[in-house]
Amino acid sequence: MLKAAAEVFVTAGVDAPIRQIAARAGVGMATIYRHFPTRADLVTAVYRHQIEACAQAGPSLLADADSPFDALRQWIDLFVDFLVTKHGLADALQSDSDRFAALHAYFLDRLLPVCAQLLDAAVESGDIRSGTQPYELMRGIGNLCVGRDNDPRYDPRRLIALLLRGLQVRGLQAS
Repeated sequence: MLKAAAEVFVTAGVDAPIRQIAARAGVGMATIYRHFPTRADLVTAVYRHQIEACAQAGPSLLADADSPFDALRQWIDLFVDFLVTKHGLADALQSDSDRFAALHAYFLDRLLPVCAQLLDAAVESGDIRSGTQPYELMRGIGNLCVGRDNDPRYDPRRLIALLLRGLQVRGLQAS
């Protein structure tokens, strides 16, 4: 259900009809409501699920990628996908600022250490320059993703690729 809801949120926003999510998940609407009594409960669950997936991907990518920089680049791709799904979250939880604040804290607690681990590995391997702070990188990527929905001519991934190339040590800037 959470995967189906996330897919619907990407295309239709967090205000998408519950029946659309139920149809995508192959369940009845009552099943959705039984697990998530309110839209905010569903949005929160999707958001937490995606934070976990992004957090768990970091160490796996670092172990399996050709280089720490490739792992960082792949993780940032997942992070961007996550940010796209997150669109509309603040509006959906506006009436529950405590829940939103708790989710934001959870987001930072889970993802900053993963980003730091990937950055540290890329610095240690000589792939990127030192000095990039995880929070700054994540915030910068988030800012580059703003406006994607409103302008089909704007591709944040292209600018994120430029940002990553700018982090690389001279001579390694292929791709």
